[in-house]
Amino acid sequence: MWRQYKFTVRSRGRGTYDITREINDHLLQAGITMGLANVFVHHTSASLILCENADPAVRRDLETFMAHMVPDGDPMFEHISEGPDDMPAHVRSVLTHNALTIPITGGQLALGTWQGIYLWEHRKHPHPHSRSVTVTFHGD
Repeated sequence: MWRQYKFTVRSRGRGTYDITREINDHLLQAGITMGLANVFVHHTSASLILCENADPAVRRDLETFMAHMVPDGDPMFEHISEGPDDMPAHVRSVLTHNALTIPITGGQLALGTWQGIYLWEHRKHPHPHSRSVTVTFHGD
C-alpha cells in the first residue's frame, strides 16, 4: 500500500524545525504498520536531518559548524542574487539531505530514543518561508 501526504513548514529564518510529530500524524492516517517512510523537501536552500531531539545544543552546534564551514558573504561565491546567505544556503543544502528514509515498525516511525526529524532552514533573512515537504509511506 502507498500513501502520500504533502505539508508546509513555515520557517522564521535560519534554524531547525521539528517535523517528527507532523510525519507521525500522517503515518497514523495512512494506517501502515510495517514499511518505509520517505520524507522529501522541495527546496534548494533547506534540508532534512535526522538529529538528536533531547538537547537543542546539538542543533545549535551544527549551525555553528555550518557557519564556520560555509560563511555568509564569502567572496568566493558568485551567486548572491538574493543576498549574502543565498549561495551558502544552497551549499548547506547540498552538504546535508533533501530526503530521508525511515523504517516503519508497529505503526510507528522506527526512530531511536533520541532521534527526531528536522527541517533545517538555511536562509537567514527574517522573512518567513513556506517549505513544502512530501512524505510517502509504503508498506502493509
